[in-house]
This record gives sequence, structure tokens and C-alpha cells, in this order.
Amino acid sequence: MTIRKQWPAIIWALLILIVTGIPGTQIPKIPTFLEWLSPDKIVHVFIFGILSYLILYGNGSQYLKSKHRSYIVFIVVLISAAYGLITELLQYYVFVGRSGNAFDFYANALGALAGGVAYFLQHTKNKV
Repeated sequence: MTIRKQWPAIIWALLILIVTGIPGTQIPKIPTFLEWLSPDKIVHVFIFGILSYLILYGNGSQYLKSKHRSYIVFIVVLISAAYGLITELLQYYVFVGRSGNAFDFYANALGALAGGVAYFLQHTKNKV
């Protein structure tokens, strides 16, 4: 693996960090679980899905040569979800004007899983 192939994922991760650090006084609060499918949560799913996909894309040559592809996807999903947890903790404890919450983390983790599954399915349909 070369760092050159990871630039899209690194840039995307930095973009996520920057955006999650911007004061969010204009972002509406989501008070209940029933409202978790708001546009805000869909954005969380989307950006962390892209992150997982880009990490896997950057490791494409190792992924395609491996016999343990599902394990690689699992690890990448965990890494992306952990990054989602870190961004929520930073919003809660560090970033001014932001408030991290568990529902955002759930959406981050769901997005990480969706991106991993999308990459996995895209690269296994040709092998079946």
C-alpha cells in the first residue's frame, strides 16, 4: 500500500474533521430517536459511507489479492465507525458551538457499514 493511493480517503477524512468542527448554531437539534432519519442523519450516513469506500478503494490492490476480503471490509468499517465516534466526541467536548450525540454516531456507523458493503458487493459480483 502506498500513501499515494490513500490520498482520496485522507482528504475526505480531513474534510469530515473540518466540517464537523465548524460551529453549528444553525443546525437544528434532533431530540428523539423517531426523528433520526432527518436530513442531518442522511448526511452522516453519506459522508461515512464515502469514507469507508475510499479507504477500501485506496487498498484495492491488496483487497483484490486477499482471500479474506470480508475481514478487510470489517476492519475498514470499524476504522470508519471509530473515526465517526471520534468526531462526535470532539463535537461534544472540544469544538465550540457543536454538540455530538449518540444518534449521529449511529448514523456514522451505519454509513461506514454501507460504504463497506457497497465496495464488497461491487467487487464480488464479478467473481460469482
